[in-house]
Amino acid sequence: MHTHADSFASTLPGQLTSPGFAFVEGDAMKPLLTAVGQLSDWAAFVDSWNQLEPDPYLAAKGRFRRRRHATFSATADGPVLPEPHQAHYQSLQYNALQGDIQRWFEPITAPVANGASLRTILAFCHRLFGEVAPTALRWHIEVHQFRIEATADTAGEPTPEGSHRDGVDYVLVLLVNRQNIASGTTTIHTPDGRLLGDFTLTHPLDAALIHDPSVYHGVTPVRPLEADKPAFRDVLVVTFKASASHAA
Repeated sequence: MHTHADSFASTLPGQLTSPGFAFVEGDAMKPLLTAVGQLSDWAAFVDSWNQLEPDPYLAAKGRFRRRRHATFSATADGPVLPEPHQAHYQSLQYNALQGDIQRWFEPITAPVANGASLRTILAFCHRLFGEVAPTALRWHIEVHQFRIEATADTAGEPTPEGSHRDGVDYVLVLLVNRQNIASGTTTIHTPDGRLLGDFTLTHPLDAALIHDPSVYHGVTPVRPLEADKPAFRDVLVVTFKASASHAA
């Protein structure tokens, strides 16, 4: 029987090629993930966002979010492997707010990094991005856990640098949880600013997949629905950058 997930599996490579992005709802994303692995520790994976640490670099700019970071690598036909903890770096070309800085964040904890959910998500990305970019021989992979918090007085900013590119080849933004927030709409633009699409990651496993060289992406600020209750948006961001390739 042909399913909704089958349709996405067959069309995602083409969407990443043109127009350069895809939005996948959680009901379709889950079977895409479980086709390559398990999500058996999903509850613990979600709970790990409660142990994220403040971003000290953003705090220095008078803004606030929580995060953890890890680095992996993979060859075209090999497994995704962890790399030693290292800094996250973007040039000013890609991050006008915090570019040209070696930013060190607290590492993603071992149970999360080695757990079924993250390994499955990375395996899915490796398979999909490898299919779209068959000339890539080796991938540099970074994983970011983000929690954006909002209060009655201060909106949470998922992308404080505005509409941007990340300076990589492919990006997955996966919603893990959202509580008591409004907005947080993802917008996709051409390099000259023309809007290509917009959508809101609302349910767990809702996902945005992006070919970073082709399009810019951003997320509108989030505000609490009820001012006296905790309000946050938890996402996992995975980036793949080809670190070696052969001629097509």
